[in-house]
Amino acid sequence: MKTILSVTLLGLFTLSTGFAQILTRGTVNGQVGSAAGKPLEFTTMMLLKAKDSTLVKGAISDVDGKYAFENVGAGNYLVAAQQIGYRKTYSVPFAIDEAHPTISVPALAMSDETKSLTEVKVVAQKPFIEQQVDRTVMNVENSIVASGNTALEVLEKAPGVTIDRQNDQIQLKGKAGVIVYIDGKQTYLSQQEVSNLLKNTPSDNIASIEIITNPGSKYDAAGNSGIINIKMKKNKNFGTNGTFILGTGYGWVNNLVGARDDLPKFNTSLNLNHREGKINVFGNYSYVNRQSAQTNEINRAIPYNGKTTYFDQYSFRPNQFAGHSYKAGLDYFISKKSTVGVLFNGFSNDWRSNGLNNTYISDQNRQLTSRPTTKTDAREFMSNVTGNINYKYDFDGKGREWTVDADYVHYGGQNSNNLSTIYYNPDNTLNRPNQDVRNNMPSVINILAFKTDYVHPMKNGSKVEAGLKSSFVDADNNTIYDTLQQETRQWLPDASRSNQFKYNENINAAYINYAGKVGKLKIQTGLRAEHTHSTGTSVTLNQTVDRNYLNLFPTVFLSRQLDTNNVLNLSYSRRIDRPDYQNLNPFVFYLDPYTYQKGNPFLRPQYTNSVELTHVFKGAFSTTLGFSRTTDFINQETPRQIAAQNITYVTPENLGHLDNLSLNMSFPVPVTKWWRMQNNISTYYQNYQTVYSDTPYQVKLVAFNLYTSNNFTMSKTVSAEVSAWYNSASQYGFYRAQPMGAFSIGVQKKLMDGKANLKLNVNDPFWLNQFRGRAAVQDIDFRVGSRWESRRVMLTFTYRFGNQNVKGARQRNSATSAEQNRVKSGN
Repeated sequence: MKTILSVTLLGLFTLSTGFAQILTRGTVNGQVGSAAGKPLEFTTMMLLKAKDSTLVKGAISDVDGKYAFENVGAGNYLVAAQQIGYRKTYSVPFAIDEAHPTISVPALAMSDETKSLTEVKVVAQKPFIEQQVDRTVMNVENSIVASGNTALEVLEKAPGVTIDRQNDQIQLKGKAGVIVYIDGKQTYLSQQEVSNLLKNTPSDNIASIEIITNPGSKYDAAGNSGIINIKMKKNKNFGTNGTFILGTGYGWVNNLVGARDDLPKFNTSLNLNHREGKINVFGNYSYVNRQSAQTNEINRAIPYNGKTTYFDQYSFRPNQFAGHSYKAGLDYFISKKSTVGVLFNGFSNDWRSNGLNNTYISDQNRQLTSRPTTKTDAREFMSNVTGNINYKYDFDGKGREWTVDADYVHYGGQNSNNLSTIYYNPDNTLNRPNQDVRNNMPSVINILAFKTDYVHPMKNGSKVEAGLKSSFVDADNNTIYDTLQQETRQWLPDASRSNQFKYNENINAAYINYAGKVGKLKIQTGLRAEHTHSTGTSVTLNQTVDRNYLNLFPTVFLSRQLDTNNVLNLSYSRRIDRPDYQNLNPFVFYLDPYTYQKGNPFLRPQYTNSVELTHVFKGAFSTTLGFSRTTDFINQETPRQIAAQNITYVTPENLGHLDNLSLNMSFPVPVTKWWRMQNNISTYYQNYQTVYSDTPYQVKLVAFNLYTSNNFTMSKTVSAEVSAWYNSASQYGFYRAQPMGAFSIGVQKKLMDGKANLKLNVNDPFWLNQFRGRAAVQDIDFRVGSRWESRRVMLTFTYRFGNQNVKGARQRNSATSAEQNRVKSGN
């Protein structure tokens, strides 16, 4: 904490003194537009030194394509304009001096994108965290400390994002329900399964991560706290080319007896892209093999009949993961107007764990009465295959287009878990017969989806978008329990714990969206309608829950360019979170004889209304004030007890409502020419009200998180980065989590004339990062603690090869962009 505060205070001090030293001499202004003469708004404008193209100032063009740089010191400069889809454009050099304090730059005309990688390198490197008008972008491929980590660990550094390692939950500004996309396609996984997938996705394969807190009507309405879109690396050049990545490293964690366990890690990937004539072919393959481990501590006090029983549990779970992921696709350019594409991707993940759990049971006088020890042998195998076919028709090259996507997604899971418990007395004699339980949990999920979108631009610069989507989900989950009979040593089916659950869902959606301008006010408004029909059936219990409902989801976005330096944005949206498929399954999953989790077939969707006000200064300083209310709030881990049996379990439940008021600030600090700092501060206030066991329950809490990144340019080929983050105490439903934080150090060396680089990253060297929390409500009183191998050293080698002249594959936002986030598994 002291380190983080010191870095933040130093940045604020440097910011204030740096501004005081600026010499105000002159002004540079101009206008930017397309080659056809249309003004380009929100174009990134850069004032560069003419001698070496060093970045001096940045600005954003307004709705008329106009821009201005103020308080410019004397010297020789040029202006650069950059916008996605257009070629980077430069002005002729000019000079600011006493005789020419004001310069009007001739209008810049930007042509369509045809640049190569060498041209990209002319401009200053993007910061790790970049605040854009409608989203926050983490440029992962530019970060040294992100190299060698997992996607989940990178997300942990994102402003406003917190990771609940104990429950595998991702939260944004204190709210769960984040929907995760990969390359514009939703993962179709539950929160827990998304967390597990990101744990095993190498950060070296990621180009950037977009955080969108208020998506428009074109997006699926799922996700009450917003969307996180992970963009994987792609080649954007002409010819045949590729990227090869090789990484290795070690992590360290202490086991139950205090000894150190070394945990090796290895990952490699290959990206290829080729275009010849009308055909563009692309593909990639990644392999990850990593050992990890986690320690857990749970302390419970269970009152019953005027007495209290204490449970102190300590567990150590080493894990072994091996995963293959792949993608292959083809784009065929039928004509200048028509393009058809096919995409095939998937993964095969194998996770294994052999854990040991020691439980110490004491009476109300804290005298040890028994000591059960449970050994677990778990394995989770999950495979995924996704197929997509898409078509795009460009009517006139002026933005009028029609797109169609059809998807098929298949998930197959085979999970197993064996639990063997030995019950000891305090003197290590046997207390009772051993208990051996095993379960097998096969699961199959099939998803079909179709969507079509149409965009129609108007003569006055406005446009109308409309679209349709249908999705069909068919899930079958089976939980089969067997109990070992100690006398005969035979496994017998345990019908009381087994359960088969089937789930079918059909969602039909339509949306219309309008974007235009009234004077200098930019307007975007839309309405999305979604009809849902779902049926959840417990075959074992002969129990069916049928739901049929229609919802409307309006969105409104207003943007006003106040002047050259200031932009003000206001947005509103209504969103929905449907329960994860497996959360609706009433099956019971045992962690040990006294602890388990179970599903809830009666879960209802939760709804969130959100409003945000954002101010952006000079395209870099951003402040966002937001408020949201979530009704029928789904608390994923609601604690319950069966006191007579000393059992504690958790289950998802709809509980009351959650109000969230947040303030987020993002600001860069140009400390020196060779030292750049980016800082983010997110603060939020939560008011959580519900009824727990017929008694009102309310939590009010102010929490915050800090992130700072410092980039150092040591030479033309050597750079370094130091980053740190801190999350204050926070609330997860009934759990109060203690503060968390860590820092990382990284060094990068460019090799082979910039075609390769070598990155060394040390993550959390002092093992500061850990989760600790407590739940205390009515008869529930327990504390949890968890640590994992966040202390790690990674070495990553990246090599780019081949021709520099192939356009990368089109990024597809496929038809199945809202269902995959609700598939769930158990590790």
